[in-house]
Amino acid sequence: MDVYITGTSAFLPNDPVENDQVEDIIGSITRLSPKVKEIVLKSNGIKKRYYAIHPQTRKPTHTNARLAAEAIKRLISSSGISGNDIELLACGTSIPDQILPGHASIIHGELGTAPCEIISCSGVCCSGMAAMKYAYANVSAGFSKVAVASASEAASSYIRKENYRIPPQENNPALSDNSMPGFNGEFLRWMLSDGAGAVLLENKCPEDRISLKIEWIEQRSFANELDTCMYAGAVKNDDGSLRGWRDFDSLQDALGNNVFAIQQDVKLLNKEIVKTAVERALIPVAKSRELSPEQIDWFLPHYSSDYFRSDFFEKLKFNGFEIPYSKWFTNLTEKGNTGAASIFIILDELFKSGKIKRGEKLLCFIPESGRFTICYMLLTVV
Repeated sequence: MDVYITGTSAFLPNDPVENDQVEDIIGSITRLSPKVKEIVLKSNGIKKRYYAIHPQTRKPTHTNARLAAEAIKRLISSSGISGNDIELLACGTSIPDQILPGHASIIHGELGTAPCEIISCSGVCCSGMAAMKYAYANVSAGFSKVAVASASEAASSYIRKENYRIPPQENNPALSDNSMPGFNGEFLRWMLSDGAGAVLLENKCPEDRISLKIEWIEQRSFANELDTCMYAGAVKNDDGSLRGWRDFDSLQDALGNNVFAIQQDVKLLNKEIVKTAVERALIPVAKSRELSPEQIDWFLPHYSSDYFRSDFFEKLKFNGFEIPYSKWFTNLTEKGNTGAASIFIILDELFKSGKIKRGEKLLCFIPESGRFTICYMLLTVV
């Protein structure tokens, strides 16, 4: 059964935050923080982002679940359906507000809509696409007629300086790769922002407006080949394995070692993400799906930083799958890197732009560096 995205929405909290405001809002954790911020902001191309925390008090203004609920409420309002029509609610995020219960349960409670099936999808940037694929498969199989998939991130309350223990030896000029403070531990603090997006999936498309037919969704994990690259709630051992927070002597011990800090193995990221996304994922998928670059009218890439833009382009070109920049659509500069929510927010902006036309094909690209999962989705405007 065919499945259509018949509506999209996005929600970004509070006022946009400019680059010169970032440090004032999330705070510096060591004397090295400003230097890392300068390096990261210079290369990532982000000029504005949104934070769900108060700019002076750093207290949360929205929970992660509230961000998703706000996006879904806007989806319901703009799509002309009742919240009680939703038969399936599939929600993805990198870091939910709590360990238990599931993220989707809290969002459903925030919405207060009728009983329905729910699923919480975990992961990093591909968690939102896992929710999308679950909803797509559910509607395609005839289990539901109306489904909502959402993705949301509330990184700011996680990366504010109050959540970090500053070691007494922080005046040591050396940047540590594997412990706080260090470039790997600071890197994502200057990269991430908050937001949510949602899409409405149905088994038929309305006649009075455009919809997006989901042709396919392909998701591939390369954890069998590659070590963990982005992580939280653990430390990375020298052999590449993780030591989770429950393996410490006590929770206090884990907290004292900044185990819950979100970290990125930047060297591994730079070495593997572009090659894996293109050569290991896209090229085999394109071959099996008989997809050529000439078929694509719009390319929607969620790359975390402008630093990777030219590398992705050159790798595509090298592998005979060149997509000219004129077909690329992203809003990283103005909306920031919202993790799992990014592709939903990108899709919402293009969907409502008036630029897409019937018959055009959209290729969405979502890489996840957690332990290297890559997702591609092909849509047709109908």
